[in-house]
Amino acid sequence: MRSHEVLIEGYNRIQEEVHAVVDGISVDDLHARAGDAANSVAWLIWHLTRVQDDHVADAAGLEQVWLAGGWAGRFDLPLSETDTGYGHTPKQVGQVRVASGELLTGYYDAVHEQTLGYLGDLKDADLDRVVDEGWDPPVTLGVRLVSVLSDDLQHVGQAAYARGLL
Repeated sequence: MRSHEVLIEGYNRIQEEVHAVVDGISVDDLHARAGDAANSVAWLIWHLTRVQDDHVADAAGLEQVWLAGGWAGRFDLPLSETDTGYGHTPKQVGQVRVASGELLTGYYDAVHEQTLGYLGDLKDADLDRVVDEGWDPPVTLGVRLVSVLSDDLQHVGQAAYARGLL
């Protein structure tokens, strides 16, 4: 197995888990929160997808699916179109409301497709390219892709837990 194939396997697992959490959930349960400061399933799935979209598109030199695919308009959230949910207050978490689980999985699947298209062409040497010099040490493509993978798996696990509480 080559490094890009390992990454593809990891990102495929995120997609499987996103669908497992969202499929069959009611709109009310998508927005339910265990407490005033807790995250909803809808926010967690939206956020993990926005982060993957933002970070992978940036590293790949691609336009975000959120904007290019018209998803920002379909979601019609009262947030900036560039918002990824990072640092959201409880009030902002509550503003992420969706019409259906299919909207969330549709956006995730579109981001996943772009991610896999990019990963499929990667060579091992590409993973050493610095994509963010704002950190010490600078972040390489390999580190960024694993970071997104880790963050997404944590958030989809939180979403599964939140759904389980319902």
